[in-house]
Amino acid sequence: MDKIVIAIDGYSSTGKSTIAKRLANQLNYIYVDTGAMYRAVTYFALKNNFINNKKLDSKALVKSLDEIHISFQFNDKLGFAEVYLNNENIESDIRTLEVSSFVSPVATLSEVRRKLVEQQQLMGEGKGIVMDGRDIGTVVFPDAELKIFMTASAETRAKRRFKELLERGHNLSYDEVLENVTTRDRIDSTRKDSPLLKADDAIEIDNSDLTIEEQVETILILVEKAIKKRPY
Repeated sequence: MDKIVIAIDGYSSTGKSTIAKRLANQLNYIYVDTGAMYRAVTYFALKNNFINNKKLDSKALVKSLDEIHISFQFNDKLGFAEVYLNNENIESDIRTLEVSSFVSPVATLSEVRRKLVEQQQLMGEGKGIVMDGRDIGTVVFPDAELKIFMTASAETRAKRRFKELLERGHNLSYDEVLENVTTRDRIDSTRKDSPLLKADDAIEIDNSDLTIEEQVETILILVEKAIKKRPY
């Protein structure tokens, strides 16, 4: 079977990563969580005190970008690749509300986006890749054979994120999570560099009332159609 590039964009907490992982496993494709890459940079900024009193020292972060080395290593037990920062597994560390609160401002920095987009494009040169994020179909892979744009109501996404954080032992309120979701939506959609946009040829999927299995089944049909449309 010919392999293609599958670009999945959408709002925060729409389950993009979960769906992308499932697709990659079923198709035997490589999965790249670009959101984790931006979270890794944010985690680096927090650990190095580039974020203080809720303010980001963007100049200090940009100067330190060459010190940031992000990689993915497959975990056989989990069935997906975990993110590493400078050879340290930070998969759990980047999923906190603190990181979530600052990842959008970090992702607005042109220097950060340029560095990570270059890495992401190299990952997709051989096709057979599923990549999710905010600008995959518009900036990273504008020629991707299949583009998906995932959405759901803010309330639905906040409930999902709230449940996930509680299961991980975080002590917080639903209102805090909802505020975080709506704030990220605003920042992601209005930033000057690569704002969150639906590509003209992207297929929108509102998964507010869809199970994971229903979403995967729907996209697998779209994958089959996209492969058949490829010129030979």
